[in-house]
Amino acid sequence: MELPVTIYQASAIPFRRSRDGLEFCLITSLRRKRWMFPKGIIDPGETYVETALKEAYEEAGLRGRIVGEPLGSYLYQKWGTTLSVTVVLMETQRVEQQWDEADVRERRWAPPGEAQELIDREELRGFVLAAARRLQQDTS
Repeated sequence: MELPVTIYQASAIPFRRSRDGLEFCLITSLRRKRWMFPKGIIDPGETYVETALKEAYEEAGLRGRIVGEPLGSYLYQKWGTTLSVTVVLMETQRVEQQWDEADVRERRWAPPGEAQELIDREELRGFVLAAARRLQQDTS
């Protein structure tokens, strides 16, 4: 019996600092409209950094730069196989008003506590905490 191949993905956790403090950008998934972060399959010849930046632009209309090492990774099952997602922090430098998936996804900025409440995937909530912790250490 042939084992399914693991598919590798990259996810950006876009952030910005406003007068109100730290905010993360969430987007809705296509089918179930659940709040999540931009993510997509790492294409052959692409790095996780390139994929995370590309997905943040296509799915959320955000331009920025990846900061630091990955926050970590998680696994989930879909399409009869295992997907492995590398999660990185993206400092948002530009927010487009129109973007590729604007008509099929919502975009929302939220402080860490609200972002955690909006996200229903346990592993993603953990990354919100990890991201907030790392970003607070960077400013102290």
